Amino acid sequence: MAPCLTACSRTTPAAMTELLQYEFMRNALWACLLISINCGIIGTLVVVNRLVFLSGGIAHASYGGVGVALFCGLPPQLGAAGCAIAASMAMGMISLHAKHRSDTIIGVVWATGMAAGIVLVDLTPGYHVDLMSYLFGSILMVPGYMLWLMAGLDVFVVAWAFLFYRQIQAMSYDEEHAQVMGVPVQGLYFALLGLTALSVVMVIQAVGLILVIALLTVPAVIAEDFSRSLRAMMCWAVLLSMVFTMVGLVVSYFFDLTAGATIVLVAAAVFFIFRIILGMYKGWRARQ
Repeated sequence: MAPCLTACSRTTPAAMTELLQYEFMRNALWACLLISINCGIIGTLVVVNRLVFLSGGIAHASYGGVGVALFCGLPPQLGAAGCAIAASMAMGMISLHAKHRSDTIIGVVWATGMAAGIVLVDLTPGYHVDLMSYLFGSILMVPGYMLWLMAGLDVFVVAWAFLFYRQIQAMSYDEEHAQVMGVPVQGLYFALLGLTALSVVMVIQAVGLILVIALLTVPAVIAEDFSRSLRAMMCWAVLLSMVFTMVGLVVSYFFDLTAGATIVLVAAAVFFIFRIILGMYKGWRARQ
């Protein structure tokens, strides 16, 4: 009871104002907004194109890149991004040319990346205090330069989605028709995988690779139920991602909880409540 009372006493307007005085909280809030833009757009395409399992493989394979970077004395984000892109391209080739075995091979790449990362970390001299942040996220420790990288990726993703919207829409909903119409489906597919890989590395900063798929997909899945177009689904997913990340961040701060896990639990709670309400509404409509 005492921790709850303490937390409640902190959730006052004055406490909220005081919260924004801390640079790490301001950085975390900006990170929430920037990550949400990316999650809304790329997450929508991941859901519509049924790439959720492949995205999970990319996320876990990227841990191998973290191990390689630490072993070679390089920035972990650089290693994670390089390994994620390489894994996404390999998985993309597999999914195109061996669809009947793609799930199995993606699972192998998933496990191999994680195992290689763990072994390389074990072989790296010294103790790495921030290593757990790649598993569970560390949005409260986002440095200023990461915000600029996030913003740059967001600009690129928004521009790509805007310029190729019709082609992306055709590929997502009717791939065969898109190919007949001359849409470069394969090129768009690999571009989406590459952007998904970079997005995964970005989202890992917030919730870690263990929970990354939830933040990438839950807002898009909810948005899908009340969107009539791919564009609307993206916009709703961005808005929902902002709500989930910011509410989760504030709740984790005032109740002294792990930020990444709290963000995902907020998203999951809204998802289940929404599904229950939607099911009740459909049942009521069926009885009319």
